[in-house]
Amino acid sequence: MSLNIACACPEVETEVRGRLGCITLNRPRALNALSLPMIRALAAALLAWREDPAIEAVAIRGMGKEGPFGAFCAGGDIRFFHQAVLRGDAALEDFFTEEYALNHLIHHYPKPYIAFMDGVVMGGGMGISQGAQLRIVTPRTKMAMPETNIGLFPDVGGGWFLAQTPGHGGEWLALTSEVVGAGDALALQLADICFDAARLAEAWDALAGQVRFDAPSLQAWQQAYVAPAPAATLPLDTIARCFAARSVLGIVQALEQEPGEWAATTLQALRTHSPLMLEVTLEQIRRGASMTLADELRMERDMVRHCFNTRHLERYMSATDTMEGIRALVIDKDRQPKWNPAQLEDVTPEMVAGFFVSPWPLHAHPLRDLT
Repeated sequence: MSLNIACACPEVETEVRGRLGCITLNRPRALNALSLPMIRALAAALLAWREDPAIEAVAIRGMGKEGPFGAFCAGGDIRFFHQAVLRGDAALEDFFTEEYALNHLIHHYPKPYIAFMDGVVMGGGMGISQGAQLRIVTPRTKMAMPETNIGLFPDVGGGWFLAQTPGHGGEWLALTSEVVGAGDALALQLADICFDAARLAEAWDALAGQVRFDAPSLQAWQQAYVAPAPAATLPLDTIARCFAARSVLGIVQALEQEPGEWAATTLQALRTHSPLMLEVTLEQIRRGASMTLADELRMERDMVRHCFNTRHLERYMSATDTMEGIRALVIDKDRQPKWNPAQLEDVTPEMVAGFFVSPWPLHAHPLRDLT
């Protein structure tokens, strides 16, 4: 049996199989990037199943170009962001409010929520998987929080879940926008188990056939499909040492003292991204470490308003670093963003602080009802 929402949004397929609610993101040509209708369909399914005693667990996967699996979710629809800003479309505000509310719902879901994080898992894809009770990766997993590439920050709860990673690994992932595989995802505690990619369809069907979804039953199920993960490759000790600095400029200075190609590559990434948004991102994660998820998501909602409407710097629409980053990397693809300021040395604390001032009083905040 299927929910009616599947008809309303064909890019989110929902089906009940036994006691399992099954979700398939079905926008393979866009690597299942999330649109506002998809976010609404996901929320509707999860809310309905939360109240349905016949549903004991939920599983989510992505559709690849050749069938189920092979891709999970590449994030939010960045082209939509750009177009919505230019035409003054209020749907952009709805997108972030509803996406962050969905992220919160998943993190606090009362039933087992199991994410098959095969293939590309980036940005918004992390937002709909990091709250899962079981986060499954495969040797094909390509995980990233790439927002600083486009002059944004790691949202969808990134300031909270990246702050939980060991040894400042979350700061490294957020600031560099680097892609990691299954082994490093496990080492960073952003995944729980690695499955054999060739057996994902079998695992999905077996999960749907489960009679019980208690911890011992799920443990027995997952052990049938576990596979060795690729080796972790990150220099975690170096990351812990260099990314403990109080500012991104301090991180850069620490990396300049490190020998080897890894440090040089990391420095190049940090010198390529928006200096302003790098310092904003670091401040976000440092604040997020001592916040509840609800409060951190409210902070992100404030921040994203400032990204597209940087009033404290008198920058609007195309004049913001976020819009410039999207233009350079996604629209024109010249990969020559003109950041303002152009270098880390010119970012002031006042520039950063303005992103953390809420545009709304607490009683009127779009996410005031998150608890």
